Amino acid sequence: MPPPLPSPPLRPPPARRAGPVPTQADLLDFVRRTAADTRLIASLPLDPQGRTWVRLEGPGGSEAWLIGWPPGTGTGWHDHADSVGAFLTASGELAEYSLAARLPTDGWKTLELSEGVDRKRRLAAGQGRSFSHHHVHEVLNESPDRHAISVHAYYPPLPRIRRYSRTGQVLRLEQVERPEDWQ
Repeated sequence: MPPPLPSPPLRPPPARRAGPVPTQADLLDFVRRTAADTRLIASLPLDPQGRTWVRLEGPGGSEAWLIGWPPGTGTGWHDHADSVGAFLTASGELAEYSLAARLPTDGWKTLELSEGVDRKRRLAAGQGRSFSHHHVHEVLNESPDRHAISVHAYYPPLPRIRRYSRTGQVLRLEQVERPEDWQ
């Protein structure tokens, strides 16, 4: 499998709007409605070599992205720290590998994972999910010949992303990215 591609470049979070804070359900509803906008989905330029993305205006000051995934590309293991989120496949199919375990949030570099914590979801067009704080996962387009497109939303706008490597049942924290790193 090819090495993971870098994340989309991120900008400083927009100013928070007055009003209710978007919930996981709100974010999932947003990504569903956005993915149903066939004109928007068709407008994303697709690159055969690397992921492409467009930043979107998410609900309630959330951060949102439309992302194109060439065959064989993925994110690598990561989490979104203190943000909740949702994503949905708009076209093609994505695979999500995740851990069904709550990890310590800070103060560790290497963890040995228990047996049975691995989860895999296949998310065809129209399928998505929401997730809570500190959800560790990787997202992949495992198709050998077809692009996938997805919509993602996070609240609060990403304060940091932690990147991990994994060998067997050992998860290792490799890097912590913060908004100032993305400028």
